[in-house]
Amino acid sequence: MADQEAPATSRRSRTRLVVQGVLSLVLVVAIFYYLLTKIDLAQTWAAITDMTWQELATLGLLAIWNLCTYALVWMAVTPGLGFWRAMVMTQATTAVANTVPGGSAIGIGMTYSMLGSWGYSRSKTTTAVLVSGVWNSFIKLGMPVLALALVLLQGGAGGGRVLAAVVGIAGLVTAIVVFALMLRSEAQARRFGLLAGRVASRLLAMVRRGPVSGWELATVKFRARTIDLVAHRWISITVWSLVSHLSLYAVLLVALRDVGVSDAEVGWAEVLAVFAFARLVTAIPITPGGAGLVEAALIAGLVGAGGDKSQVAAAVLIYRALTWALPILVGIACYVWWRRQAWTTPTQGAQRTAGTQ
Repeated sequence: MADQEAPATSRRSRTRLVVQGVLSLVLVVAIFYYLLTKIDLAQTWAAITDMTWQELATLGLLAIWNLCTYALVWMAVTPGLGFWRAMVMTQATTAVANTVPGGSAIGIGMTYSMLGSWGYSRSKTTTAVLVSGVWNSFIKLGMPVLALALVLLQGGAGGGRVLAAVVGIAGLVTAIVVFALMLRSEAQARRFGLLAGRVASRLLAMVRRGPVSGWELATVKFRARTIDLVAHRWISITVWSLVSHLSLYAVLLVALRDVGVSDAEVGWAEVLAVFAFARLVTAIPITPGGAGLVEAALIAGLVGAGGDKSQVAAAVLIYRALTWALPILVGIACYVWWRRQAWTTPTQGAQRTAGTQ
């Protein structure tokens, strides 16, 4: 009976992946078709080709630095991991996340494989994955709040913006308080796990899915694995996570200025606000790497803020080429390199920690 259920489950999983992939592709094509019909392609191309070599070189250097920041974040959450191995891992997993439906989950599996090949235990990898994910979520929640506050200080006050800022602050504070209480004691971690499990079960019941179980055990394990790393490295984790997000923003801002969108048209704080809210789009992986959705959000937001439509479209296309397409090419090369290398000797940091697991 179990043997019969396994192939059926496998077929359902493959069918779900195929359907998800087709739907994602249809959505991406539909979004880009809509965008392309709303912009003047000749003017957009002219804005790109009018850029000087100095401007292109500056953007190229910023894009390379942006790629490097991914590795610096993982070096902060994975003691002993060297820069080049961190680069290989982050670029390979990013390439998968940017191209494959459900690629984030596949990327996590690749993270376990790569770190495992370098001697890191599954528990250390799990801790790094969870902590980097939590910090990434904190910053994604916090950046819109910061950006809106800056816009308000520059005189861009409005009822909707004030309400959005208040809601964002409330969400960020709630997330930080919950995280702090989880780390404070094992009992608190267990309570939050039970509460989260009940909420998840009720939501699943609405779509006729079975209840979840064991979330309280998962939160207790998360606390035990995380508390030591956070206690000793929270500053470096926070700094490099912020730098990584702001590096993405810098690529977008410089691209806008290079194609002719001036600060008088769209101020740097408004660009940050649009960028921050567009980043929230990728929190739910509807399409690989937010393809289509990010472009639509950025163009709509920046044009709404006062930017010329053709120039904004040019800047967004350049930005996505450097921050979405480029990591795919680099990631493929990194993955091939990893597969061909006999990197089986653990790093010193891994050797020190593997024996304690």
